[in-house]
Amino acid sequence: MDAMGIAKLATSLADTGLRQEVGMTMLKKAQDIQASSAAQLLEAVQASAPAQQNLPPHLGNHVNTTA
Repeated sequence: MDAMGIAKLATSLADTGLRQEVGMTMLKKAQDIQASSAAQLLEAVQASAPAQQNLPPHLGNHVNTTA
């Protein structure tokens, strides 16, 4: 290999490593955003659960499948 070939190879390897690092960083950020959204969704569901507990106990026990 000549000097230019070695330089191109080194640049290519460095670029590939940088792209992988950026991709991993973006993946981690996306996972953090998803975890935050899931936590907010769970909090919202838990906050609305006490309102459903005021219903009579017989509601929701049977499903009419012969409509």
